[in-house]
Amino acid sequence: MTTQEIMNQGEEYLLHTYNRYPIVLEKGEGVYLYDTEGKKYLDFCAGIAVFALGYNNQDFNEAVKSQVDQIIHTSNYFYNEPAVSAARKLCQASGMKKAFFCNSGTEAIEGAMKSALRYAYNKDGETGHEIIAMQHSFHGRSLGALSLTGNAHYQDPFKPLISGIHFAEYNNLESVKSLINEKTCAIILEPVQGEGGIYPAEKEFIQGIRKLCDENDILMICDEIQCGMGRTGTMFACQQYDVLPDIMTVAKALGCGMPVGAFLTNEKAAALAPGDHGSTYGGNPLVCAAASKVFDLYESLGVCANVKRVGAYLYEKLEKMAEKSDKIVAHRGLGLMQGLEFTVPVGPVIQQAQDQGLILINAGTNILRFVPPLIVKEEHVDEMMAILEPIVAAL
Repeated sequence: MTTQEIMNQGEEYLLHTYNRYPIVLEKGEGVYLYDTEGKKYLDFCAGIAVFALGYNNQDFNEAVKSQVDQIIHTSNYFYNEPAVSAARKLCQASGMKKAFFCNSGTEAIEGAMKSALRYAYNKDGETGHEIIAMQHSFHGRSLGALSLTGNAHYQDPFKPLISGIHFAEYNNLESVKSLINEKTCAIILEPVQGEGGIYPAEKEFIQGIRKLCDENDILMICDEIQCGMGRTGTMFACQQYDVLPDIMTVAKALGCGMPVGAFLTNEKAAALAPGDHGSTYGGNPLVCAAASKVFDLYESLGVCANVKRVGAYLYEKLEKMAEKSDKIVAHRGLGLMQGLEFTVPVGPVIQQAQDQGLILINAGTNILRFVPPLIVKEEHVDEMMAILEPIVAAL
């Protein structure tokens, strides 16, 4: 099929829940993507912070291909070695004790919610417990995850949602304190808000939440779906704050393109019993072989060290551009998760960048989001800036 035929059939047969760009991507190599017409793009999106290892990493590909030739799926009635291996590496990297594999970040959030509610039920034998979430957060689009998402734009068409969710102001500890009551069972936050505009937590805020949870026997949940797996320079963003939550959610770069998510618990929060939760595909050998290999490659490639170095370089370059432009009002982020806030919508900037072979995405109407593959180098930052700076200067 031609490029146009593919797009036409996509519009005919795919449910229109995405406003897709008129590009049909065909293959990738390193930090570059190629469309069906042979055009090359520098990718600073990474499949929305998924493709940490870049495209066509042969070691990763071979791990997946090898598992396909062995066994792809068994169900959770049986053990499989890749799932055990991936769980061990994930727990060791995070400092958590137990892992449950699922298929997406949204499912990981659902499992985290159920774990917190089950913990509270086991403790007092009552129902009707409540969770504190953050304004401007994003945790997913299922009804449970959407209930935790502090953005009316996503919620309003689907109300009523799950009850008992209260929203505090991010980076305002007093706002969190004011919502705690005897029914509160958990506080959930992203250590770096992603869709909400690339807002890192302040150290006093996230450490204060940890203290509040300890004092009130409340579970702390960290959503590391976007900011985890090395994106901020440590394997998980909460580690930069010297904080260990009771429950952690992971996805995106965990599988580097394979559909896998997980929620992790410490011993205290491992409250779910057999029959409380499950997943037909969760933890199947194929996706777990990929996840297990991701941890090996992170170590051999020095991914976190690269993120710290190149992230600092990217920060310096974006900071200088922000200082020059009166259309940029803020620059935020950690590692290779950064954002520029503009006084104008960034849609035209994204489109002009695409026209010149650069893929960027937004985080809200007026924020450019920079989440490239974690193997990106300084020369790729320079290449990106050479395209972006003239576009911004002409605004």
